[in-house]
Amino acid sequence: MTSLVPVPLIGKTNLPVLFSDEVLQRFLAAAAVEYAFIKPDEPRPCFAVLLGTFAEDAVLVADLAFGRNARTTDPSAREEFATTIVPRFGSAYENSVRAWWLDPADLLRITRDADARGLDVLGSVHLHPDWHRLGPECERGRPLSDRPTPMDAYAFRSSGWPLNVVCYLEQRHGGFYYSLAAWDGDCESLPLRVLVRT
Repeated sequence: MTSLVPVPLIGKTNLPVLFSDEVLQRFLAAAAVEYAFIKPDEPRPCFAVLLGTFAEDAVLVADLAFGRNARTTDPSAREEFATTIVPRFGSAYENSVRAWWLDPADLLRITRDADARGLDVLGSVHLHPDWHRLGPECERGRPLSDRPTPMDAYAFRSSGWPLNVVCYLEQRHGGFYYSLAAWDGDCESLPLRVLVRT
């Protein structure tokens, strides 16, 4: 069975992350849909699990899987947010649509499916929109980027996954623009490369 915490510690060896362009396009399409519904009181997260394999010289991201956000329905999630996340990272996380808690049943399904296909669960990718433009007035001075927030750093360490990708997305001049960065479980930067379509 595929381990939720793969054995290779990619951050310790600084292996490059080779990202499938098709996987990236699927995530960007889903992120753009969520982005379109963002309102000042509704950040609308987008999150997916990254699947792939470990090679001797790289981590190969070959697929992704979406799951449900159990942020408000899972008792463990509600407790974690109430007792740890909100006190530690601020009242902004009282907003039930801010942040993601992957439904445990979906994680089990994703893991079993990956195992059947000979893939490992590598980690996650999630959206950072230009919340400093779209969100409430109190967010104006705290721009997001493709760097992890303190809450992200907490989540990365808690998940135990060796790969965490942050996708920053903003809409300007009639189009979407993005940047992408990869991080290990300790929030150390990993080299990230996206396959060129030919």
